[in-house]
Amino acid sequence: QFKTISHTDITALENMQETELRTEITSWKATYEEIVAKIEATELTIAEYRNKIENNQQASELLDKELSQANAILGKRDVSGPGIIITLTDTEDRAVTPEDLKSLINELKIAGAEAISINDERLIYSSYVSYINDIYVTVNGRRQLSPYVVKAIGNPTYLESGLSAKNVGYIDSRKLEGLDIVLQRQDSITIPKYNGNDLDFEYTK
Repeated sequence: QFKTISHTDITALENMQETELRTEITSWKATYEEIVAKIEATELTIAEYRNKIENNQQASELLDKELSQANAILGKRDVSGPGIIITLTDTEDRAVTPEDLKSLINELKIAGAEAISINDERLIYSSYVSYINDIYVTVNGRRQLSPYVVKAIGNPTYLESGLSAKNVGYIDSRKLEGLDIVLQRQDSITIPKYNGNDLDFEYTK
């Protein structure tokens, strides 16, 4: 049996010799098989493209996440999260010194702080706390005044316990020396990005 589609010239087919019909059928069969092969190849190509697109999206999402984490570590973006706020205030008996602040920073880092600021000055790997003329406290080269509000993002329990050992912990020992210190837990703290000079590496590649 020879099936034809609606636009086939029926009269022409009836006039064909048997050999011509066989040749025509063979030709259509070859064309059909060629088209099927092309469709299968195209479907494989589409599947490959889809797979690459999905993989690229996953890679892009992973890179975006890693970049965001790197920027957070380097202080290039604002960060938020739970943590604690420690406020140190000068008293008549004792003024807050750079050593007090540096010691507090170290204690917070040991306790797992992921981001720290002093009076909203973000601390990064190159930050420094020092005196100007042995009088004024500076953070990242900017003068700071009492009270010194130190924010730290991390596990509030770990951060608080790291400072609160009775008598010998940071808070009790500084209070015994005459400083006014208040510690507060916060469910959400925002620490602004580092606003100092650009973070350029000259020798590290």
